[in-house]
Amino acid sequence: MTFDQMTLPNGLRIIGERIPHFRSVSAGLWLGSGSQFEAGDEAGVSHFLEHMVFKGTEKRTARQIAEEMDAVGGQLNAFTAKECTCFYAKVVDEHLPLAMDVICDLATHPVFDPGEMEKEKGVVIEEIAMAEDTPEDLVHELIMLAHYGDQQISRPILGTEESVSGCARACLNGYWQRMYRPQNAVLSIAGNYEWAAVLEMANRLLGDWRAEGLDKLPCVTREAAPTVVTKEKDIEQVHICLGFPALPMGDDRNYDISIFNSVFGGAMSSRLFQKIREDSGLAYTVYSYPNAYTDTGMLSVYAATNPETAQVVYDMIVEEARALAEGGMTEREFAMAREQLKSGYILGLESTSARMQSNGRRLLLMNATRTETETIDRINAVSLDAANALMKQMLTAPHSLALVGKGVEAIAGKMV
Repeated sequence: MTFDQMTLPNGLRIIGERIPHFRSVSAGLWLGSGSQFEAGDEAGVSHFLEHMVFKGTEKRTARQIAEEMDAVGGQLNAFTAKECTCFYAKVVDEHLPLAMDVICDLATHPVFDPGEMEKEKGVVIEEIAMAEDTPEDLVHELIMLAHYGDQQISRPILGTEESVSGCARACLNGYWQRMYRPQNAVLSIAGNYEWAAVLEMANRLLGDWRAEGLDKLPCVTREAAPTVVTKEKDIEQVHICLGFPALPMGDDRNYDISIFNSVFGGAMSSRLFQKIREDSGLAYTVYSYPNAYTDTGMLSVYAATNPETAQVVYDMIVEEARALAEGGMTEREFAMAREQLKSGYILGLESTSARMQSNGRRLLLMNATRTETETIDRINAVSLDAANALMKQMLTAPHSLALVGKGVEAIAGKMV
């Protein structure tokens, strides 16, 4: 599979992956806008901006935006991450012109009505409260703070109630002008399309998109000494999260990490799941997962258990990390995990949305592409010795710790 690619004169990059036997197509407009690029007084503005564009553009009201996509049975949504924002739609192929028109309109012609801003602030503040009331989400926010300290990467994507409440229209509009620029964007298409038609639409909808310069805060994450962060909550369980140093997304050894993560805690057959849930019955949920950003990465481990067994579960996680670091994966574990990774990747490609997101994110953040064959070849190239060596390096490094629950400050004092 090869990609269709083009860069418009204004700097907008376009990537397409044509799948002619599909009847669906997904389109996404990606912006290099996220909490990583916010100044201190802009906390949460990337996410709030994503909300506000749906409240009306120069030619569509909020109701029209919803009704136009519903009328053709399409799916329209957006998300904000730490390093990117994406507006995307999935439709039957014949409705691609409408999907592209809507997502391009959202990003390039929002009106930021002051009345709608005040109403939407309430919506986002409720979203922040919902995250605060969801301890599993909260502990994953706190592990970023424990691992990186007070840096842009550790700040919540949603911002705070105070920062959202105080967001003025001038701040929102200024941030939009600074970040929503063709040189800072990628249009990604996957599914059944005609490339000539995509280029014609892109030139018509985005060819006149102009911006002077690109005043964007640098995305630089410093090394920080891992710490412990706790949050008292009057709840039944203690939510535990550990963070180990990992690699940035441009490093091909992330495939090695994905393989040993599957053995560690990323699958039902993993050591952590079998030991803590199946053999000991001490937790309903326990898992590990890697996160890679453009200049850093972290391997996180999560478990939830009652306060009386929190110390035991933490010790089990640490012991299993030590055992894997010292003894390594077995050949059988390695082979199983590598097949899991390949199968998960291939099965994920059956969705045009997944292909659009993979291609768009990689081109935006790394200015690179990778075909299905290239990815499978890279996974097959991972060796047991190399993966074990990297795992030992990561799992023997000092780790960060975050706890949410009742009496967690005292519990944390016994853990470290």
